[in-house]
Amino acid sequence: MIPEIHIEDYNYPLTDDRIAKYPLAERDSSKLLRYIDGQVDEHIFRELPDLLPEDALMVFNDTKVVPARLHFVRPTGAHIEIFCLQPDTPVEYNLAFASIGKCRWTCVIGNAKRWKDDLLSLYNPENDLRIADMGLKARLISREDQSGLVEFTWENGIPFSSVLEICGTVPIPPYLNRESETIDSERYQTLYAHYRGSVAAPTAGLHFTENVLERIADKGIQIQNVCLHVGAGTFLPVKSSNVADHPMHREPFVVTLECLERLRDCGKKIIAVGTTSVRTLESLYYIGVSCIEKGMPEDVEQWAPYTREYPYTMEEALDAIISYLERYGMEQLVIGTRIIIVPGFKFRMVNYLVTNFHQPESTLILLVSAFVGGDWRTIYDYALSHSFRFLSYGDSSLLYRRD
Repeated sequence: MIPEIHIEDYNYPLTDDRIAKYPLAERDSSKLLRYIDGQVDEHIFRELPDLLPEDALMVFNDTKVVPARLHFVRPTGAHIEIFCLQPDTPVEYNLAFASIGKCRWTCVIGNAKRWKDDLLSLYNPENDLRIADMGLKARLISREDQSGLVEFTWENGIPFSSVLEICGTVPIPPYLNRESETIDSERYQTLYAHYRGSVAAPTAGLHFTENVLERIADKGIQIQNVCLHVGAGTFLPVKSSNVADHPMHREPFVVTLECLERLRDCGKKIIAVGTTSVRTLESLYYIGVSCIEKGMPEDVEQWAPYTREYPYTMEEALDAIISYLERYGMEQLVIGTRIIIVPGFKFRMVNYLVTNFHQPESTLILLVSAFVGGDWRTIYDYALSHSFRFLSYGDSSLLYRRD
């Protein structure tokens, strides 16, 4: 049964001065709140390795944020901001980034009402010759409210990934109330980011340094990566009072065969770095169910975890995916999820969670509440009363699951 949850019950007083506008000078110098079975204490993030259980498996999301925000200008002089969300033609991220001369993306369009059917030129106030030679143009194919399908064309034979690197800016969250700056190119990206495709950073990973990662490995904790490309839909506000009416957007992800085997054999000590890793890992269980019952993996629909009882163990679900991949000679699972994790969710995979402090009335607060058995206010009240910094560039927490 789909749980009846009212988003107003997940509000808290977040004033602008509590939102971290910039990262700290050192990634691992942020504060770290630890929550265990209703109790909270406070640490510094670089102490994280000492707080983790031995013989565990730690899972990171190695997606890479792309400079997906582009500024164009109409012949009339009106400015149009285009924010690339996900590729349409070609639909595969790698192919879209490798496209030469033309591609289409689903985009959020700023000042959308002022863009009719004219061809836009990239805004180039400093007459940068590289930008001028590229001749980047944008044409609106279709539009719905503030989003639309946009076709980009350019000339100098470089792939679209290079177009974005030259012309785009890092899409920092709007609640920072500032333009992207040079520091964001480095710090709104994890050290281990590898595969391009996200329009928002998996921010729990922003705190990790090489030293912290080395000490985690030295403790005997296995490290594995998954890749879920973070879409803007993850951070959209819940506009309806009843969470059942809130649609989750599809996000593609990739998990290797090796990672699946390690997860199956790890003894249920799984540490997820970030809510994106949680959604990826918990989605695997339902993909495994699909392999068991239908013989093939399928995308996870938003409310699938709540509609029935599932009798299979985590190991059985993962075994089913592994068997499917081995049967077809595949080294990785490429699939998508719309999963929403809210109070009442039964966690099958993740036992520990490293995550930042999230916006009020968001799906991410719902996930945290589900993970700590509804006790999210204990965590957020402590953070508010002890000068923790909030949101993407803010402080971190280590949460032990409480069923």
